Amino acid sequence: MNFGLHLIPQDISMDELLRAWRWADDAGFDWVDISDHFYEAPAIHGGDGPCFEATTGMAALAMATKKVRVGVVVLGMNYRHPAVLANALATIDHLSNGRMEVGLGAGWHEAEYRAYGIPFAPIKERLDILEEGVQVVKMLLTEDRANFAGKYFQLANAACNPKPLQAHPRIWIGGNGEKRTLKMIAKHADGWNSPYPSAEEFIRLSGVLDGYCEAAGRDPATIERNVNLSFHMAASSASVVRSEAHFAESWGAAASRIRERGVIVGGPDEAIERVAKYAAAGVARVNISVRPPLDWDALYGWAEKVIPAFA
Repeated sequence: MNFGLHLIPQDISMDELLRAWRWADDAGFDWVDISDHFYEAPAIHGGDGPCFEATTGMAALAMATKKVRVGVVVLGMNYRHPAVLANALATIDHLSNGRMEVGLGAGWHEAEYRAYGIPFAPIKERLDILEEGVQVVKMLLTEDRANFAGKYFQLANAACNPKPLQAHPRIWIGGNGEKRTLKMIAKHADGWNSPYPSAEEFIRLSGVLDGYCEAAGRDPATIERNVNLSFHMAASSASVVRSEAHFAESWGAAASRIRERGVIVGGPDEAIERVAKYAAAGVARVNISVRPPLDWDALYGWAEKVIPAFA
């Protein structure tokens, strides 16, 4: 099993982000990414807390590291035209020397859309936009000239140069939607990122994805399957109260529900037990989703005790 660090770039300084990225590069992780938001999610400071932008942050991440794969688990398709996004991603691939990964999703944080005047369409339309956008990004990153005639996006003999250093950068789609998202992954993606499922729910959803792959004539084994788990591990018994407070602040009214799903709580031994369930379920990579302030003792404990247990 591999491990990733999904570090949410809110309520944190750039110096602290850089420190975390550089540490992760040598701490046993193979993937590091940031999230794509303009406002805090959740809005701990009422929308006034700092939140760094994702694509420029991804470029900084590429320059700060040497080994890990770099990306954004879910870039909201409505936030940027996919042709503009494809050009940014190609540039980031060069900055990272071919370590860039493409993560795409439909977007969900309505407050951001409303604040910036970005239309927040019903979920069906957002998924339609995502499906077109995935194809546009893929075409521009891999074809010399791209033509596409969709309802939302059009390309006319469009070029995206220079191409990424990788011949075929992997495309991830994030989400657990059974009717559209998993079907879309079977058609267009190289990987699936499942946000905060229990191990049992992951097994069930993975079976749904297998069915879509078979219907599309695709080998299900060609899709890598990862999970994001909210990280609130306590490094020791003395820090349990602090980690529990961070968990409650991060999830608010949903804390009791998420505790039974995709969350890392308790000490390192409990974390190992929980991760083992995901390994048995067929998860290829566990990404710990970390919301500042960073608990460095817990991060060190994860790298020193949990990751080696699955080496």
